[in-house]
Amino acid sequence: MKQKKPLGLYVHIPFCRSKCDYCDFCSIVPNSNSVIEHYTDALILQMEDNSARLRPYLIDTVYIGGGTPTSLDEKRLARIIENIYRNFKIAKKAEFTIEANPATCDAKSLRRLRKLGVNRLSMGLQSVHDNELRALGRIHTFADFRDTYEAARAAGFDNVSLDLMYGIPEQTEKSFSETLSAVTALEPDHISMYALKIEDGTPFARRKDALVLPDEDAQFSMYMNGVEYLASRGFERYEISNFARGGKYSAHNLKYWHSEEYFGLGAAAHSFIDGERISTTRNIRDFIDGLEIVNNDINVIDSKVAVRGEALADDYVMLAMRLSEGVNVADFNAKFGIDFNEKYGVLLDDYVDDGFVEKDERGYRFTSSGMFVSNYILSDVLGLDEE
Repeated sequence: MKQKKPLGLYVHIPFCRSKCDYCDFCSIVPNSNSVIEHYTDALILQMEDNSARLRPYLIDTVYIGGGTPTSLDEKRLARIIENIYRNFKIAKKAEFTIEANPATCDAKSLRRLRKLGVNRLSMGLQSVHDNELRALGRIHTFADFRDTYEAARAAGFDNVSLDLMYGIPEQTEKSFSETLSAVTALEPDHISMYALKIEDGTPFARRKDALVLPDEDAQFSMYMNGVEYLASRGFERYEISNFARGGKYSAHNLKYWHSEEYFGLGAAAHSFIDGERISTTRNIRDFIDGLEIVNNDINVIDSKVAVRGEALADDYVMLAMRLSEGVNVADFNAKFGIDFNEKYGVLLDDYVDDGFVEKDERGYRFTSSGMFVSNYILSDVLGLDEE
């Protein structure tokens, strides 16, 4: 029997109980249960439509993200998960992640998720200070989070990831240190530590000048001190913003960074499969109607682009340099038939001299300070500013 190819599966749930002031993700606060029900039906139709296409693949990671997946009622969420198993071949030891807001799940729902096969929980905490949570527009308190975290452990989740943010309103270097101390004391398995970005079209962008934010020097200190502190508590940084204990990296996200194949379901979902990058419409109504209405002229696929040759090599470098391991030059040269040092190394060498990049016989990787400004460096090396 021919061995099935590994594949990551992403499922997007674009609903929240409240929209955070900094969020520009594809998510809405639904005005009725009807849109949720129709979206669920459309999502399952999309699974059925792609079941045959994905038959040659073994799904070894599943990630349900949002939005807030746990804002759905238990029956709808169970229906989605059951149809994932019904339509695709899921590996017995697949990593199965769901994102959760501490205010949208409890002991009962967490036990149900665990029984349905979800074995990894990604919880959005952001801060342990309630004033900072309010400033972000979060709907939970730190006490809510602690209750949910304890309930998740009691439900049998032995792989729990927490999201933290730095550079947020009302935050100081001291308060961020307190957040790190309180969070690591709980001994989660994984921590994602992200910088706040003010995105166009968000409430934060509209009142940007009124926000009291840490300056760039303070944010740099938060990141550098955070990296050092997490390392002292046994968290290995394996990607710019991601840290894990006991080797519990996010297997699903590593697929993105290793340029491996994945398939996305739902509005705004992305795929990389058969050499193509595919994006789905962000318009939730178009997504629903395009799948539910027979003989319609709505295309739920926004774009489909073949990525090969030097374009694929550029993507590979951009993603691999996010990882602490960086780029292995010999592996890159063998994979693409392109001389890495000639195309990229000569440009990265400038940043080696400045202490932002490390170079050895294996290849190139960012230093901690380089990771903090990685977007700027990669834009320069890959010529993204010229486009």
